[in-house]
Amino acid sequence: MSVPVTARPPLRVAVLGCGVVGTEVVRLLTTQADDLAARVGARLELVGIAVRDTATARDAVVDVALLTTDAEKLVEQADVVVELMGGIEPARSLLLRAIAGGASVVTANKALLAQDGPTLYAAADEAGVDLYFEAAVAGAIPIVRPVRESLAGDTVERVLGIVNGTTNYVLDKMASEGLDLDQAVKEAQALGYAEADPTADVEGFDAAAKAAILASLAFHTRVSLDDVDRQGITGISADDVLWASRTGYVIKLLAIAERGVGGVQVRVHPALVPEAHPLAGVRGAYNAVFVEAEAAGQLMFYGRGAGGQPTASAVLGDVVSVARHRVLGGRGPVESRYAELPVLPADQARTRYQIRLDVVDRPGVLAQVAAVLAGHDVSIETVRQSPLGDSAVSAHLVITTHAAPDHAQRATIEAIERLDVVERVVSVLRVEGS
Repeated sequence: MSVPVTARPPLRVAVLGCGVVGTEVVRLLTTQADDLAARVGARLELVGIAVRDTATARDAVVDVALLTTDAEKLVEQADVVVELMGGIEPARSLLLRAIAGGASVVTANKALLAQDGPTLYAAADEAGVDLYFEAAVAGAIPIVRPVRESLAGDTVERVLGIVNGTTNYVLDKMASEGLDLDQAVKEAQALGYAEADPTADVEGFDAAAKAAILASLAFHTRVSLDDVDRQGITGISADDVLWASRTGYVIKLLAIAERGVGGVQVRVHPALVPEAHPLAGVRGAYNAVFVEAEAAGQLMFYGRGAGGQPTASAVLGDVVSVARHRVLGGRGPVESRYAELPVLPADQARTRYQIRLDVVDRPGVLAQVAAVLAGHDVSIETVRQSPLGDSAVSAHLVITTHAAPDHAQRATIEAIERLDVVERVVSVLRVEGS
């Protein structure tokens, strides 16, 4: 016989941080209280909201009586702590204090999980409480739970995804409207997709943190932010975007985690994606993650990857899960790192490249370039040559290679740069998704 919701004591929920996402979480906890209680089996009582300054103007949904600057005292009063502060400290210390006090934890803090997740996992395991973090990767897209639970009985071979909405918006605007990078970033900032300092997005730090989390889950191996080979989009020009379209590709910033020979390899970089690939059609600030598993085959998860409401949706899903465990008993999944696979250097990955060159326009040039590639065991898939503007003595070569070890590809490019017939290497981009 089920126990009525009103017969159970409420679960005390503390929220750390009241920015855009925190405000939306408070809104849902307040306006959806009855529905949440029915799903959990007990009411969720919001006991406090930790902020830096209680005098800051806030949305009317936030009860100012719940605001406090004493986050340490607040977490000691809670059964469930929702951390939306971001950053490493004081978030880490507060979560460890909450866990030590027996509280279950929900966090959207990708940077903390990527840098020091093992400390939190170990603490939660020792205390016997839940640590959930669906909102830390790809906003509202349910990707953490499928990888860590739904595919727990399968072998994940590769995770390939667009996990940063800001850079996807920027690249999409460059492709659709011909904007240069700076113009597209300013537009993203005006719409609230990019911060005043967009470094974390455009330099790939945000995507790298998410890649580390996904790789850790997919391959049952601890992968930290420092293990991720990272390259942002600051080197992408409007000309790169134009040539991508001419050759049948779209440029995307991709997070890639895959099994290699003897370990796993994790990287973030801009790449050419064939126009026919599902990821090529991901527009605006949306995210998408492509998972390849041994038995399940290819799976794609798509949706809004950022913003207050989508992220709050993921947070509340986690809150309901951990709260149900406290009411009904049991725990969610703990850290799985039994595989302990080594993280391989980026240069061991097998990749394809598109190389654009300005060369002297005379017979035998292509043969010299092809000889350099052959000398490094890199074969040519396609080559395209066109005149270089109004010049009668220069030409533009676009060479796409077959897959080869990344170190061989890079050595090939360095050797090509040294050829007398090569005026300059204009652009080098990896090709993924085909």
